[in-house]
Amino acid sequence: MSDDGVTKSAILLLTLGADEAAEVMKYLEPKEVQKISAAMVSLRNLSRDQIAAVFEDFHEVASEKTTFGMDSDAYIRNMLQKALGDDKAAGLIDRILHNSDTSGIESLKWMDPASVADLVSNEHPQIIATILAHLEPEQAASVLGQLTERTRNDVMLRIATLDSVQPIALQELNDVFTKLLTGNAVGKKSIRGGVRTAAEILNFIGGMQDNVLDSVRSHDAELAQEIMDEMFVFEDLMEIEDRSIQLILREVQSESLIVALKGASEELREKILKNMSQRAAEMLREDLEAKGPVKVSEVEAEQKEILKIVRRLADEGQVSLGGAGEEAYV
Repeated sequence: MSDDGVTKSAILLLTLGADEAAEVMKYLEPKEVQKISAAMVSLRNLSRDQIAAVFEDFHEVASEKTTFGMDSDAYIRNMLQKALGDDKAAGLIDRILHNSDTSGIESLKWMDPASVADLVSNEHPQIIATILAHLEPEQAASVLGQLTERTRNDVMLRIATLDSVQPIALQELNDVFTKLLTGNAVGKKSIRGGVRTAAEILNFIGGMQDNVLDSVRSHDAELAQEIMDEMFVFEDLMEIEDRSIQLILREVQSESLIVALKGASEELREKILKNMSQRAAEMLREDLEAKGPVKVSEVEAEQKEILKIVRRLADEGQVSLGGAGEEAYV
């Protein structure tokens, strides 16, 4: 969901009222709820014109088509994409159109990492791996951080080699967590695993990264290298060609970039600056100098957000992560 989509959604839900807003929230993913809730809290002194503009946009989308005698699926897709943005729309659309309920494992996405770790810590490492492969990489990494080193290393190895889960096994696993978490009926959910999932989780795991990779390497050196090849950290932006950097910068908010660059090397700062207009580069230099001390956690958080944008653009084929002169796209 784009920043503009988040703000518009927050304004719309605030004006709907608590009951109506709550009904809408039921259909959103955990991260969507968090983003929109945070935006609601930050909204101050909205003018009538701002509110009217949001309602006009929503009315335009809603009135474009009618479900009478038309393709209601297309109407719903069009409305949600325009109202919420494309970033997270796909999962929400699929859930509504396919009428699949939230699964027991899906309920874990609403829990804090410590609670999830406590819930799964006594399970077999293969079960833990299956569960973590289903969560967002950032949450999965936080859960791994709560486990013992031995379990953490074992689980990561299993995530990296997880290919597919038999439907009946997944059904049984979901049934267990549905009972434990008072979640809804089990929905049709596939769980992904493999090298890419392991790399995404390791990108968020912080200081334990090397130990986990060493453990994987001791079992399978080739697999460890495959995971490392898929991993992408903020300083790896140095290896991206200038054209791709320019595309990425169009998607990044200036305040986010300022905070992220506070923890970057001088070389990476210069690479970013040279891919901006002279005026924009001058302003960024001034902002970086004027910016006071920033917590490491805040810097890492903004760098991770930018890396999400990089990965999305790479997945869409708009940027190459292979570096200058390389043909490989992901």
